[in-house]
Amino acid sequence: MHVKVNFVTVVASVLDAGGRPVADLPRQAFRISQDGRPQKIAVFERETNLPLDLVLMVDTSLSAYGELKFEREAAASFLRQVLRPGDNAAIFTFAYNVDQLSPFTGNLRRLDSALARMRSGTGTSLYDAVFLGSRALAARPAGRRRVLLLVTDAGETTSRASYDAARDAAVRSGAMLYVILIRAVRSVNGRNTAGEHALDTIIASTGGTTLPVYSSGQFGPMFSRIDEELRTEYLLGYYPDPEPAPGSYHQIRVRLALPVAQDAANYRLEYRKEYFVLEAKP
Repeated sequence: MHVKVNFVTVVASVLDAGGRPVADLPRQAFRISQDGRPQKIAVFERETNLPLDLVLMVDTSLSAYGELKFEREAAASFLRQVLRPGDNAAIFTFAYNVDQLSPFTGNLRRLDSALARMRSGTGTSLYDAVFLGSRALAARPAGRRRVLLLVTDAGETTSRASYDAARDAAVRSGAMLYVILIRAVRSVNGRNTAGEHALDTIIASTGGTTLPVYSSGQFGPMFSRIDEELRTEYLLGYYPDPEPAPGSYHQIRVRLALPVAQDAANYRLEYRKEYFVLEAKP
């Protein structure tokens, strides 16, 4: 008789008080629980060597068009930095529609060509972008890190997918969500704070972060910051006890233990806090 045992992996980033990655913590520094029950860490890796699948989703709506040239240049530099052999990225743009400009590939020339084809549009289908980007990542092979990176001003005007559908797709994909948030003004007046809040609540479940930019010169540093974080992650794996039923959602909590992690009180963890158990295939 074959017994299927569920195995859960959690990719976590640890950031210090200044927002910089902490890369030298031992296994003993981590504690993990599921639905409030402590779990035994069976796999632990620093700077995980798991290959990466990345969806880069660029907002080309008129609201973000003024930054399109800088987005393109910074995104191309980021992909050259972050992609290693075995990694793949796919390029999407979104305005009224979500368009895929490149399939998953590690070919930088092909990705550069896709970025050069970005064109502005009207409307902003933010939820559609999260939904379709997450679905694309969910279809990728198992055993790979999954990251959805949005460059957007977080406007939401024309999506067919609802917020709930977008959030559910993101959680099911197992991807971490990063957002480079274009803020033309620092004041909340004139900004779509509802869209920003929606992305923040999704990130609360998937892990990841939001990085605001106020000028075109900040795109490069923000992409570099994401690259640094992706290079200094921790991989935690466990066999859940009790074993979860197919088709169920579960809550994950990762924390740092004192005194092993001496500065734990000042550290911030980013990781997926919820996961979905896939239905068994017949």
